[in-house]
Order: sequence, then C-alpha cells, then structure tokens
Amino acid sequence: MEITPGNLEWKDAYKLLVGSILPRPIAFVTTINEMGIVNAAPFSFFTAICADPMLICFSPMRRGTDGKKKDTLANIEETREFVINIVSEDWTEKMNICATEFPAEMDELDISGLWKESSQMVKPPRVKESKIHLECSLYQVLHFGEHPGAGSLVIGKVEHVHVAEELYEKGRINTDKLKPVGRMAGQMYTKPLGDVFELVRKTNLR
Repeated sequence: MEITPGNLEWKDAYKLLVGSILPRPIAFVTTINEMGIVNAAPFSFFTAICADPMLICFSPMRRGTDGKKKDTLANIEETREFVINIVSEDWTEKMNICATEFPAEMDELDISGLWKESSQMVKPPRVKESKIHLECSLYQVLHFGEHPGAGSLVIGKVEHVHVAEELYEKGRINTDKLKPVGRMAGQMYTKPLGDVFELVRKTNLR
C-alpha cells in the first residue's frame, strides 16, 4: 500500500503511527496547577533526547473532541515543572484509570488509589508505586496545529532522579527488576520484557 498522510483523517493517521511505532515506553506524568490540584496521566509518545544536559520529551496530543490542551500540558505551561514516573507491571491497572479524561478539578492519583510522595526539586509529587522518577523543569515546548489530532512536544530538563535501590547495580538499571510496561496499538500493552535477546554492536567490520 502507498499512503499519503495529508489525505487521511487525523484518527486514521494516528492509528497508522501507533500501529507502526512500537512498543512505546510510557511516561506517567504528574503535574500540579497553581491551585495545588494534582494531575496524573500516561503518555506513550515518550523518549530521551540527550544525557548532558539530561533532556527527555513527551508529546501530549490535543483532546480529540474539541482540540483543547490537556490538563497535563496546561499545568506544565503554568508551573514549568513535572515528574515522569516510570510504569512497572504491578501498577498498570491503576495507571490505566488515570488515562480517563477527568475534570481538571479532580485528582487522578486519589481516584486511582496511587500514593503521592514529595519530590526533591519540584512541586509536583512523585508516584510512590513507581521505582524510577525523573523530576523535570520545562526546557522547551513546541506546538503543532490547533485542532483535534494536533499536539505538542514537551522537552524537560531532568533536575533530579530517584531510583529504587534494588534496581541500581554498578551504575545501571536492572530491567528484570524494574519490569517496565510498553504500549502497543489500540488497547494492547506489552508484558514486561517478554522474549529478549542480546545483539552485540560491531566495533570493527574489517
């Protein structure tokens, strides 16, 4: 098949993206507005940018109904702070509750039963159940479009990292103990790790 994105409805273009780019890591983002109300939501358009400065990014799309900004993005633009909580297998059901579009005045962590912990460098709380937290300040935000299907790129500078002691071994994260969850297309997720294999990068092809 040959497909020209400009000829697609945005929902069809979205399905093409999420069905092609996978599995995707999940950024469970906690923010807080100036009234002190906490928001928590998962985003699977998420990756690292560089190590020095330590920058990460995620992309919240506009609401599919009216094209308005989601609470996460509005809070970040308002306060310039957020926390990325890495999702593990044991609390994915509670994470999924937070994917619901609740009114801005409702606290998703309270609704889902997840616990808050104070952050070290930023005001938004961490999720206690998460084994890795990236406390971030807003580095840059870029907007693309104003309609349903449009989105933004949020770039965060990692100001502080929390890692559960049992994960950290000789400067590396033990993935088996982290049990990260990935997002597939539709309602599907990847189980932690699944079938993995090692492929050593070649250093000399002569």
